[in-house]
Amino acid sequence: MINRVLIRLKIIQIVYAYYQNGSNNLDAAEKELLFSLSKAYDLYNFLLLLMVDLTECASRRIENAKLKNLATEDDLKPNMRFINNKFMAQLQTNKMLYDYQERQKRSWLMNHEEFVKQLLDKIQNSELYEKYMAKAETTYLEDREFWRSIYKTFINKNEELEGLLEEMSLYWNDDKEIVDTFVLKTINRFNENSDADFQLLPEYKDEEDRTFAVRLLRRSILNCNEYRKMVSDNTRNWDINRVAFMDVIIMQVALAEILSFSNIPVSVSLNEYVEIAKYYSTPKSGSFVNGTLDGIVKRLRKEGKITKK
Repeated sequence: MINRVLIRLKIIQIVYAYYQNGSNNLDAAEKELLFSLSKAYDLYNFLLLLMVDLTECASRRIENAKLKNLATEDDLKPNMRFINNKFMAQLQTNKMLYDYQERQKRSWLMNHEEFVKQLLDKIQNSELYEKYMAKAETTYLEDREFWRSIYKTFINKNEELEGLLEEMSLYWNDDKEIVDTFVLKTINRFNENSDADFQLLPEYKDEEDRTFAVRLLRRSILNCNEYRKMVSDNTRNWDINRVAFMDVIIMQVALAEILSFSNIPVSVSLNEYVEIAKYYSTPKSGSFVNGTLDGIVKRLRKEGKITKK
């Protein structure tokens, strides 16, 4: 699940904190990076569990309604389509998700029941829910697409949820937007024949990504002076000390990647870090970082220090 985009973001955060905290312990920074990435994987599983617990909450409501003294016909014979959703039945019995919950001892209904109830209210009062429940019958694909739409509409870009997640873990502060894409990808990967052994996304696609993370972090810090001199030499009209510190860190990590990984095209690295600058630094950082890195790369090509495309 953890991809290069998330790895780059985490490294920039760790390197920034490394200097801000006056640290000189590279091993500690590496441990912090790997722990931070593992927390992103926790968030992925926890958001999958949110859908399971929303269904469980709806099931409890139905059972409680049947026990009312003046139960109506609808209370006694409720529409069970939401509870019996075919995709959700697969997610509820998925062994990887069950094992995660057993290890973490974490549950939305146990720790954040009021939030789950309020979110379920919004879902059940929506036109999306009303149309789905009104269908005479549904196919597997319709059931799966219903939950994908529910996630995109009510869980993705949910400010209340993001605030709650930030309270739970500071590591989740900037992760949700990326992790949301992996949850939606996971929903799409399920099919009608998926059983309890269906594999969710692994923490790392392969060992190469984990190695990439550690190596990039170490190169970024160990070669700090070299990379900052490159930036300084290519911003002669600027005092390096007046450049936004986050911009310096972004370019420092970008140069570490460009000069240390021959299998990654320069254009890919440039585009990734320019996008990070646009999102995480100042409004003008995107163009500034782009122009500065482009100038450095052109000079290094002339000097023969960069030969890859």
